[in-house]
Amino acid sequence: MFEFAWIWVLAILPLPLLIYFMLPRKATSESAALLVPNYLKVQSHADQSTKKSTLRLVLATLIWCCLVIAAAKPQWLGEPVSIPNEGRDLMIAVDLSGSMKQDDMRINGRAVNRLVMTKFVLRDFIKRRIGDRLGLILFADTAYLQAPLTFDRDTVKTLLDESVLGLVGERTAIGDAIGLAVKRFDNKEESNRVLILLTDGRNTAGNITPEQANELAIDKGVTIYTIGLGAEEQEVASVFGSRTINPSQDLDERLLIEVAKSTGGQYFRARDTQELEAIYATLDRLEPIEGEGQKLRPLTALFYLPLGIAVIISALYALFYLLKQAFFNLQKRRSIVTESNINSASGEQK
Repeated sequence: MFEFAWIWVLAILPLPLLIYFMLPRKATSESAALLVPNYLKVQSHADQSTKKSTLRLVLATLIWCCLVIAAAKPQWLGEPVSIPNEGRDLMIAVDLSGSMKQDDMRINGRAVNRLVMTKFVLRDFIKRRIGDRLGLILFADTAYLQAPLTFDRDTVKTLLDESVLGLVGERTAIGDAIGLAVKRFDNKEESNRVLILLTDGRNTAGNITPEQANELAIDKGVTIYTIGLGAEEQEVASVFGSRTINPSQDLDERLLIEVAKSTGGQYFRARDTQELEAIYATLDRLEPIEGEGQKLRPLTALFYLPLGIAVIISALYALFYLLKQAFFNLQKRRSIVTESNINSASGEQK
């Protein structure tokens, strides 16, 4: 919606016209008519002078109107945007260890590894977290921050999609992932601090133990939701007959349950894509997205447009006047030189 912030300024638009009619005019002295032999030349000069006066008046009026409109502060108000009342810091830690290569998950009937399934489900979860600051931690032999806490959900989703297995090793540093998340939260203002940690193994690497990192999380008020990935025991056929395997035998559920419970969070078990989707739906309920708070309308100032037009017209008119004066002076000099040459020639003839 277009509007003027100071619309009352437009009231001074007719001010020059009022001044013109209110100020006393100069008395015009009547003089006897003069007989001018070259009447047509004088009349042509008078017509040109009238046209110049009219052009100056039009340009001055246009410049004045643009300046007054700019002073009234024209602006464009955009559509209302909802601003959440309270911010939330939500960090997602994803395991990139070698065991995530297991093809025990399915998407639309197609067998995929655990990381592909995690990316597939997380995309929609990230998309829904409107108003939250999201961050991304990837961990294996160590943990590193892939995306700091940001409102830019598209960037977080893109960085997750670009992650690959084996990027930082083959082992699992759960303690480092928790410790790094707590450290990043520690530099932020007070807010709801939530860590979602996805892993399919046990802690086998890192600089700090999960127990030490858990104590830091409790001290800083970080709520941790842990998700254990991997299918249940299943029968597989072999040349020696069927046998039972457990793809999730390395999953340390006891540790994940303890970490989640001690920080006020919850442990979830994701055996397939449907369970992981249900887990994220549950997380939406446990950590609800903030409702709409105050509404703000983005404002774009437009005063520079009429102001720029006034400046351009003034500059062009000034440039035209200077060029005209320079041309007039050049013509005058040529006339003086020509007259001087004629006088010199007349003197020589005498």
